[in-house]
Amino acid sequence: MCCAARSFASLSICRLVLVLGQGDVGQLGLGEDVMERKRAALLALPEKTIQVEAERMHTVCLSQSGKVYIFGCNDKGALGRDTSAECSEMVPGKVELEKRIVQVSAGDSHTVALSENGVVYIWGSFMDNNGVIGLLEVWAKCTAPKQLHTAEPILSIKSGNDHLVLLSLGGTPDTSSVFMPTVMTAFRKSSVTWTGFSGGQHHALCLDSDGQVYSLGRAEYGRLGLGEGGVEKSEPTAVPELTDAEMVACGSSVSFAVTRSGDGDEPAAGDGGEEDEWRPVEMTGKQLENHAVLSVSIGGQHTVLLVKDL
Repeated sequence: MCCAARSFASLSICRLVLVLGQGDVGQLGLGEDVMERKRAALLALPEKTIQVEAERMHTVCLSQSGKVYIFGCNDKGALGRDTSAECSEMVPGKVELEKRIVQVSAGDSHTVALSENGVVYIWGSFMDNNGVIGLLEVWAKCTAPKQLHTAEPILSIKSGNDHLVLLSLGGTPDTSSVFMPTVMTAFRKSSVTWTGFSGGQHHALCLDSDGQVYSLGRAEYGRLGLGEGGVEKSEPTAVPELTDAEMVACGSSVSFAVTRSGDGDEPAAGDGGEEDEWRPVEMTGKQLENHAVLSVSIGGQHTVLLVKDL
């Protein structure tokens, strides 16, 4: 899907959050009466938002003032707040944290927050095929934020489904299990300067310095954007319609590209229709008419857009 893109240099710009997709466990944040949105809907938040992260069944929003608002499924503690009140998980609620937060990340059933002085807070649980495997303690979920003690301050955080990578002040990624990086075969002979990547469950999108989008992987559901009848691609293949993109994002079976020029397209759902989209189509809707998209985050069956007024 493509949308009008604008980089944001000033935090004074009014940033809004739009949501669409499935909301059966509250991941849209629109309340108990909204189970699905085929077109983007405005999410009511108490502050301007600078970052959004959608995961399989929950969503995290970081405000300009450094507060974290979160909603969705809380059965493994991923919300980090009390949701004992009926349906309180289905609307945004603030997570109580000691310090000002500058970055958030989220996995399948966990959430992480990084403070301005390099302290990491984490809550929820890591999972395997048999269920909860723990977070800070074996077999135990963590229902409230806990500080993750590190040897030195942390500069950046990134979650996978059930793992976490921390970039420390020394510049070394800190993980519990690391394999040596290897140049991917598909990119060894490439003369392109790559500026962006995003990985889905069975496909990936790549972005070069000219704004051209490439896709590779499995082609079902139109996720590659190469047309109906397309086949699996083992090397990056240019998506002809996407030549001026600024960022790319993948879900399990959907792909988004945010353009530089203001026109946009997307391989797969988002135009409000019921059928799969095999080539990029522009994402439309009332809430997008006067907004430029800054970033896209894709959860299990929902999508969250960070936008600004045109």
